[in-house]
Amino acid sequence: MPPLRSPIAVVVKGYPRLSETFIAQEILALEKAGFTIEIWSLRHPTDGAVHMLNKQIKARPVYLPEYLYQAPWRVLAGALAALARPRLFRLLGLFLRDLRRDFSANRGRRLGQALVMARELDPAIRHIHVHYLHTPASVVRYAALLTRRTFSFSAHAKDIWTTTDWEKREKIADSAWGVTCTRAGVETLQKLAPPSDPDRVSLVYHGLDLARFPEPPRERPARDGRDGDDPVQLVTVGRAVAKKGFDDLLDALAELPAGLHWRLSHIGTGELRAALKAQAERLGLADRITWRGALAQDDVVAALRAADIFVLPCKEGEAGDRDGLPNVIMEAATQALPIASTRFAGVPEFVREGEEGLLVPPQDPAALSQALATLIGDPALRRKLGEAARRRVSEAFSFEAGIAVLADRLDAVLAGKGA
Repeated sequence: MPPLRSPIAVVVKGYPRLSETFIAQEILALEKAGFTIEIWSLRHPTDGAVHMLNKQIKARPVYLPEYLYQAPWRVLAGALAALARPRLFRLLGLFLRDLRRDFSANRGRRLGQALVMARELDPAIRHIHVHYLHTPASVVRYAALLTRRTFSFSAHAKDIWTTTDWEKREKIADSAWGVTCTRAGVETLQKLAPPSDPDRVSLVYHGLDLARFPEPPRERPARDGRDGDDPVQLVTVGRAVAKKGFDDLLDALAELPAGLHWRLSHIGTGELRAALKAQAERLGLADRITWRGALAQDDVVAALRAADIFVLPCKEGEAGDRDGLPNVIMEAATQALPIASTRFAGVPEFVREGEEGLLVPPQDPAALSQALATLIGDPALRRKLGEAARRRVSEAFSFEAGIAVLADRLDAVLAGKGA
């Protein structure tokens, strides 16, 4: 039996989300390590399916009012309860300072959510851990200040690159500690940490709990793109948003030799899905692409097992948005798939050129097309890279090590020892 540890709250932007298995696996692991957890979510789920991983988590989510008018009595009760708290004027001073620099309805909504959370959070919980350093951390920072709780954070991708420096700097300063999942992310955030404590933010890879994944297929067909009845199977997984580079992928596929036979499966939803389908039509690729929509984890793994190549051409998205190290790349590696991706964000921290996959510059469809043609036509190379990818996720990206770090840091701050 694991040791019984102090309860904590975990705050997320939305729960459950098919695209955030890394958060679900962390919550489940912390429960198994002995933590009692309350999950607080700023939004209700929008995905139709739910991962089996989420079903294994004991904690049931509490949903804050996504818009304050949807729960006026909860917001009013939170505001009235705040009147009795000695730190209310400190909170209002902080909020007004933030509002002057970010005059928006979103800022007011975060204050209202924080007041609700401050009133409703179990008094036995003394520490809050928040995923994402943008809006979820605003709610947590306000609630923690009002209630004399400590908080820590996990920063991931968009929140690092699209949040203003002043806001990141102040949230880091008020936190007990924080972690992020790429070298680029930790270097960026450490520059904003208090000069006396640059290590307040540290690198912790998500890793994967390999027990959740089957062993990879013992062998795959030696397809080489010459047989129209047995095309090479490509798969990509991710929300249809700019930073995933799916438009570049379609352009790259259009440049492949006409006599090369392949099929692509895309798994995911997203705002650009209709535009991508239209692009595929214009390029004459529609009959070679299957748009599968959002799938639960078991179905994603089944798609990876049926594929020959995993491709994800990450790039910078709108307003500087970018990925960290996409978990799905490591998930593909569990099934011994070679990776075709870009030298961008956290991808090269896992995929080494010519070892676990082939990397090209971001936003370079011609280079991506050449890399895909190489992989499509060379089943022996695919097998070599895929086996190396499987070894790398097993040996160098330990999920257990990351959870041990988080558990130790949570124990330390709960014991009043800092991080």
